[in-house]
Amino acid sequence: MFYDAALEDQDWLDEPVDTNSPEALEAFFNRVTTPYAATDEMHDATAWDGVPDDRKREGRGVEVGHIFYFGTKYTQAMDVSVSGADGAQFFPEMGSYGIGVSRLAGAIIEACHDENGIIWPDSVAPFRAAILNLKSGDAVCDAVCEQIYAKAPEAFLYDDRAERAGVKFADADLMGHPWQIVVGPRSAKEGRVELKRRATGERQELSVDEALALVLAG
Repeated sequence: MFYDAALEDQDWLDEPVDTNSPEALEAFFNRVTTPYAATDEMHDATAWDGVPDDRKREGRGVEVGHIFYFGTKYTQAMDVSVSGADGAQFFPEMGSYGIGVSRLAGAIIEACHDENGIIWPDSVAPFRAAILNLKSGDAVCDAVCEQIYAKAPEAFLYDDRAERAGVKFADADLMGHPWQIVVGPRSAKEGRVELKRRATGERQELSVDEALALVLAG
């Protein structure tokens, strides 16, 4: 997308606007819409040439919402008028805005990923952690995994497939839940698990209780 760096200065948005004044509303609207901003398919090279070079910005963007200005198109069509401060009738200006909830997931993934897959922020992750059972069918591994899962089933995605460890690691990275709780035969016998932080790749071996405390915090 292409945009004027003047859009980066948002301090004036905190200034109050007299919503009873058509002039104040028009001034606010003009201030918001005057700086140039357009996606590739809507790019106007002539208008872009009018932006000072030191304020031109180009970059990637993800559209997650829309704002529409209707003016008096619908209020006039429906004959909806209100009384102004002076008692005179006028047709209100209309507009709408909305965020595409289904688009947010794509936008988050676009902003939060690496070469291995998604890195979900904690606040929006579908699950807090993936539990990776590295030896499904092993009594000790199964017991430890089920013990962890039972603590908070809604927080965990339990991978008990009969797959190689490498496949499970790759799929866990691809799905990108904030934590991975890795349960292998050796550590399970000691009541310990390996905990991996997806965003940083940091790994640590902890007791089951210690791992749960970290994963479920917040």
